[in-house]
Amino acid sequence: MSIVIDTWLYGELAKYGGDPQQTTFANPRVELPEGSTVADLLNSLHLPTEARGITFINGQLSAMPGMQPDLAHRLSDGDRVAFFHLRSMWPFQYRHGIAMIPEMSSAMLGDRDQGLHHSYSSTESKE
Repeated sequence: MSIVIDTWLYGELAKYGGDPQQTTFANPRVELPEGSTVADLLNSLHLPTEARGITFINGQLSAMPGMQPDLAHRLSDGDRVAFFHLRSMWPFQYRHGIAMIPEMSSAMLGDRDQGLHHSYSSTESKE
């Protein structure tokens, strides 16, 4: 059995939606085997995880630069996944109270600054 994921790719990530010239957005509907994860979705798009910035699954924050705990998150039929490019801005003030997938919530609570980075260094590890 398979599932279909409503995938949104914004900015420079749009090229992973099938048109290498696209730079605004792409909305491919990706069919995957049941039980697939965010990592499987990224692999099917040939999108390196380190190329993405903020990610939402069904409107819930699942990843951001320097914190990507969603790779093993199982997707369900009809899920909407939005990948934003690394230069997408999301003011840190809005992170308080944002809905998150359980994996992201746990990662934020375990992070030394609870994900409230203002900038990221090139030597910072990607999770």
